[in-house]
Amino acid sequence: MSSEEYITDKFKEAVKTALSKEARLNFQTYVLGDSGEARLRFLIESLLDHCKRPDLLDLIYTAAKELIVNSTKAAIKRIIFEEKGISLTDETKQEAVMQEFKDNLTDKKFPYYKKSMQERDMRVNVIFSYNSQRLLMKVINNFSILPKEEQRIREKFIKAKKYDNLFEFYMDHGDSTEGAGMGITLVEILLMQLGYDPHLFTIYSENGTGTVARLEISLSSNYKPRRMVFEELLRKQQKSIEELRKEFGRE
Repeated sequence: MSSEEYITDKFKEAVKTALSKEARLNFQTYVLGDSGEARLRFLIESLLDHCKRPDLLDLIYTAAKELIVNSTKAAIKRIIFEEKGISLTDETKQEAVMQEFKDNLTDKKFPYYKKSMQERDMRVNVIFSYNSQRLLMKVINNFSILPKEEQRIREKFIKAKKYDNLFEFYMDHGDSTEGAGMGITLVEILLMQLGYDPHLFTIYSENGTGTVARLEISLSSNYKPRRMVFEELLRKQQKSIEELRKEFGRE
């Protein structure tokens, strides 16, 4: 089945109508199969054509897909822990079953867990907000980051800084990136390779109820991303990061 056959006229019309109103776009999934990939790509292509920035397709589509896959892996891990009666705070027992978790990371095994994800409502939402100034993509799941996961995320952000381009990245990892949790590193490298500040990509826990991966791209030379505005205020004001974050809020 070709990718075009997955995209119904109803879906095309819904995307077209939303873009004509410059409404926020919301793509929801549990496991991103062939049909989901086709619809996601169509949505992003349509959005970038609307923004007159088709050159951003590789960055935005790759980032969205990698971050959805990361969220699916995180959900599967929690399902395995639950099935084995392991508490999310028991890191010792978690490490003991991590090999089984890694064995279930490939895309081919994702559908096996789809029903369990639906029963637990472990969905992933990809939200696009946009105007003439900037494009904001948020990939949100509805469970918070575990301490060990947060540590690994930090390590991946650090790891990305050792690469100047994708060629070096793939020379190091080859085809082993599938299931190796390298999506975050890949997104950072893509940003840097296109000349964007990697700090425009962040991951954070939202009120302890979910996890958000946030990517903001300037579409105008006059636009200053919120992350940069926040850092400028932090330097100027005598306030802690936590205090300023409460005042500044999230978008």
